[in-house]
Amino acid sequence: MEFFCHHRDRPGSMPLREELTQAHWSYMDGYERELIARGPTFADDGETLTGSVHIVDLPDAAAARAFAFDEPSYQAGAYRDVLLRRWRNTLGRTMWEFPGGRTGGHRYLVLGLGAGRPADLDVPSGPAEPIAYGPLLSDDGTAWLGTAALVRAPDRDTARAVLTSARYAVVEVHDWEFGGRR
Repeated sequence: MEFFCHHRDRPGSMPLREELTQAHWSYMDGYERELIARGPTFADDGETLTGSVHIVDLPDAAAARAFAFDEPSYQAGAYRDVLLRRWRNTLGRTMWEFPGGRTGGHRYLVLGLGAGRPADLDVPSGPAEPIAYGPLLSDDGTAWLGTAALVRAPDRDTARAVLTSARYAVVEVHDWEFGGRR
């Protein structure tokens, strides 16, 4: 089962996050085979760290909760909250298999939170290139709750356009970059 996890930073937690960088990476190294995508998110300035995204393939919801809440920065109080949802890997690949590679261009997390009839189930075509893409689902995997995408795009507006904004309560766009030691 695939899960989308977005740890969102608590204001002022950067010194703590920096102190825990090696512990965080070591923890993630234990999930190397399960990771579909990972990396930090940033504020509109492209420099201020705002969180961490991890998309993982784990046996069940209990394993996903353990992954999210045993993470060293979470345990130390660096995060204000965690969005953890079932996710479906529509592209069927990891971020490391993205043909565009790790560098070049702007990369974004586009997160649409909604309810009701599912939207944007098909991978979009256009100027934004999907790195990872899929629906956010209820714990049992039956209800659509939104969409999470990692994309390479020329700008935030192009990234946002991968989702049909009117179908979501909110669409967030965060600067994002490939994470990890790979």
